[in-house]
Amino acid sequence: MTEYLPKELRDGLKAANQLARAKKSRLRVRAGDELIPVIRFWDKGFAVETEAAPRLRGLVDIYDGTRHLFQCLIVAADEDNGEMCYDFKRATPATDHVPLDFERPDDAPAGLIGRN
Repeated sequence: MTEYLPKELRDGLKAANQLARAKKSRLRVRAGDELIPVIRFWDKGFAVETEAAPRLRGLVDIYDGTRHLFQCLIVAADEDNGEMCYDFKRATPATDHVPLDFERPDDAPAGLIGRN
């Protein structure tokens, strides 16, 4: 559709479009100490800008703003049109509590009051 435009203009439009998508999304992938904007997210993976991300692999965390959504094991899948796509080998939802190894009754007390 934009084949008639000069290459420099096409590249500029593509970069502006990617930047707009990254700014619109609150999703970020955390790899070590680095936070990288997620351009697209789907149930089996996500995409980031090729220039913005190093070659990610292994264990990463997905955040929506400051809320931790998933801890994921990923592999690089495909590079296309300035996007690096990653597939989930595992995507475990993050929780704010430790999993129990026993069943908790519905009418269990919220806490215990102790005497000193």
